[in-house]
Amino acid sequence: MLAEKLRKIYDAAGAEALFVEQDFLRKYLTGFYSTDGFVLLTAENCTFFADPRYFEAAEKALNGSGIIVKEGAYAQAEAALSAFGKIGVPFPFTDLARAATLQAAGFELCDCMPALKAAMEIKTTAEIEKIARACEIAEDAFLALLPQIKEGVTENAVAALLEYEMRRFGASGTSFETIVAFGANGSVPHHETGATKLQFGDAVLIDFGCKHEGYCSDCTRTFLFGDDKKHAEFKRIYADVLKAHELVFERAAAGMTGREIDGIARGYLREKGLDGYFTHSLGHGIGLQIHEFPVLAPRGGEPIVNGMVFSDEPGVYLAGELGIRIEDSCYMDGGKVKSFMHKTDKNLIIL
Repeated sequence: MLAEKLRKIYDAAGAEALFVEQDFLRKYLTGFYSTDGFVLLTAENCTFFADPRYFEAAEKALNGSGIIVKEGAYAQAEAALSAFGKIGVPFPFTDLARAATLQAAGFELCDCMPALKAAMEIKTTAEIEKIARACEIAEDAFLALLPQIKEGVTENAVAALLEYEMRRFGASGTSFETIVAFGANGSVPHHETGATKLQFGDAVLIDFGCKHEGYCSDCTRTFLFGDDKKHAEFKRIYADVLKAHELVFERAAAGMTGREIDGIARGYLREKGLDGYFTHSLGHGIGLQIHEFPVLAPRGGEPIVNGMVFSDEPGVYLAGELGIRIEDSCYMDGGKVKSFMHKTDKNLIIL
């Protein structure tokens, strides 16, 4: 008998069976993470075809879950598919070679990603708790990092220290490649962390996150390493970015679209003449992947409702001069935006 979540996904997909091989989608459907394997979801059951490297662990982890675990690879999964004609696969994540193979075998393909998206973007209480723990670990690690930042240290070294601290506090890994940017390097929103050495008076931007039981956190903090009295403009812009960030918590409400919530922060920065330097979206969904639905951006027409998890990350970037981004992982609850981040100070820190 299918669990309620799986039944809803199956019924919404409009296929005789769903065939899923992407790691994060397998994790969502079964609760077990592996780098290889296939999930077959039918009207009667959900079967995980586990790569031999994972079979023993999957059997143990999924015992009593209602998920059937079989040892096998693509050939075994395809054989089980043979009883069906119309197969649902997640189009955005299915490569052309796999689609061609399935079609050559006589299967009609349809896109099951809309059904998966509808389920995944509304987080359960258990999912919220896992994301909250990932956020707590990230903040604890950041606070542990700050006393270790010294003049002359490289961006790479700071990233390594932070990733070590996240592991030490219980993370299973990072959500994405940690970004550490010193000085003018922060003007590139996704700066490639490198060998730049920290100097007194530098601004420091750190974009980081970790995973807990597969679920991600995402946080950005910008601060000064010493005050050389040359940062009047930086401090003014920082205050404006922080206000834009905070206005989302004050004014956003359930039912507003991603475009409207983005407009809260973007509109404030426009009043300050800074919107032209805010070059990315306000936020993105967070879950088993670091970028999920919903989208909080000028293109975001979807209503943001209770149970959705997303980032609030306005930023201002002056090419070759400075970059400031302030980001929390957030969720919509009781009609309002709430932050998972409760330990780190978002007022400008000067080390």
